[in-house]
Amino acid sequence: MNDVIQLIKNHRSIRKFKEKPLNEEQINAIVEAAQSASTSSYYQAYSIINITDPKLKHELRQVSGQSYVENNPNLFVFCADMNRMMTSQSEEIQEKMKQNIENTEFFMMATIDTALAAQNAVIAAESMGLGICFIGSLRNNIKRVNDLLKLPKYVIPLFGIVVGYPNENPELKPRFNTDAILFENEYHLKKEAIEVYNKTTESYYEKRSTNNRKDNWSHQIGRKLTKPIRMDVASFVQSKGLNKH
Repeated sequence: MNDVIQLIKNHRSIRKFKEKPLNEEQINAIVEAAQSASTSSYYQAYSIINITDPKLKHELRQVSGQSYVENNPNLFVFCADMNRMMTSQSEEIQEKMKQNIENTEFFMMATIDTALAAQNAVIAAESMGLGICFIGSLRNNIKRVNDLLKLPKYVIPLFGIVVGYPNENPELKPRFNTDAILFENEYHLKKEAIEVYNKTTESYYEKRSTNNRKDNWSHQIGRKLTKPIRMDVASFVQSKGLNKH
């Protein structure tokens, strides 16, 4: 196994960081790595906002409910962005572009572009010995985040990433066995693969050094998804001119 694959497989979420900021060279390297990701039709339909204002970090923590959104060396917010494409055109061309820009296909394209860029950024950060954690909880109040960051039409905040020098070393969470993920020619998930994984995760939760408990993957998913969450996201996205048809 080469070093890159080993780095990727060693990924874990870091939520406690040393009080040591990233330097400009590191930040630029992370962003440039993000920009090197694949992008649909050369659209590059994303933007990255580096949050440096402590007051703004505090406000975003209030949205997320997570202390490390405020207490970190660097917080990046990744946004799906089709405003840049629109801004590059005349008003006449913009009007003709709307049918594409505002449909579901282009919304999916922009979110995929953003996710690909973010994963490149993560690998770059971890290759420097840094730790990261994705922050999907910024969507707990997506309109508030939108307003705080003063995002224009056709731009929506998807998630954050906190980055810094790790001040913890959490255990590696087990993933599904390959036979639950990789199929040949057609979809054929077997329930036995889930049962095997549940036993693996039960052992993980019982034995890990912090916050150990009796739990497994299926129980966790059931707890989370039997209660409605973030039901305002669809209407918000449409209010920004995206995913309208």
